[in-house]
Amino acid sequence: MEKMPGSKSCYVCGSENPVSLKLEFFINDHGDVTTEFCIDENYAGYPGMVHGGNIAAILDETAGNALLKDDPDRFIVTSELKVKYLKPVPTNTPLIAIGRQVKKRGRMAVVHSEIQTKEGVILATCEAFFVDVTEQFGGQDLAESGWKEYPDD
Repeated sequence: MEKMPGSKSCYVCGSENPVSLKLEFFINDHGDVTTEFCIDENYAGYPGMVHGGNIAAILDETAGNALLKDDPDRFIVTSELKVKYLKPVPTNTPLIAIGRQVKKRGRMAVVHSEIQTKEGVILATCEAFFVDVTEQFGGQDLAESGWKEYPDD
């Protein structure tokens, strides 16, 4: 599996953000983006259950990485998330998130992502809609604008 670059400040994958979930993303042999993680109780809503906002953030970031794997220099933003919470997502439990592109046309893209147990039980899913806004930056260097992904040292 190929490791994807991460960000220093991102809430989900930020290597230098003290409150980050610190997820690392990989491209698997099928071309999907995956991450394996375990969320501790600090990110719970109810005791023993990951807060729904954190679930949405993980699904959103996994979906976004599924788009960036093909063109990491694009600047995309989420326009809509349709999250389905199917079962409680437990804290302190090894989990997997998977993201795969569904459709891409022009500046728009749709991506499916999901969180599941190691045994393959699907806990939450997301249909994520993205808009490519790279052109709106007028050819500006994205790193200079404050957006940059940093590979591991």
